[in-house]
Amino acid sequence: MELNQYLFFRDDCEEAMTLYVDTLGGEIVHVMRNGDAPSEEERMPGGDNLVMNMVAKVAGRLVMASDNSPDMYQTPQGFRLQIEVDSDAEFDRVYAALAKDARAHDMPAGETFWAVKFAMFTDRFGTPWMLNYTGDKMG
Repeated sequence: MELNQYLFFRDDCEEAMTLYVDTLGGEIVHVMRNGDAPSEEERMPGGDNLVMNMVAKVAGRLVMASDNSPDMYQTPQGFRLQIEVDSDAEFDRVYAALAKDARAHDMPAGETFWAVKFAMFTDRFGTPWMLNYTGDKMG
């Protein structure tokens, strides 16, 4: 059994997933576009370039995603994607890429009692993140 993430976007799935793969290291494994559907009835509302399903592999895990039509899209809530990085420099690099033009900085990057650096933010695509560098704080 595997537990994977499936993310939904508003017409910017490919841009978001490409940023995630480029930032976190990984590869895009598969992209199926609306125009690839065999018939009009099997397409989502919207144009041929909308992503019906995209699969990426990041850190050995699958991350899947698609675009949603405006009437089906809901803002993500009740979860965050969590990234544990291995160094202060890696934290700064990942934070700079993912938090650029963020919609919200729920907890700005800084030191906590459990981490050398920690941040919670919602990126410009609407994906909620937690970024953590524990360093020597957890033993």
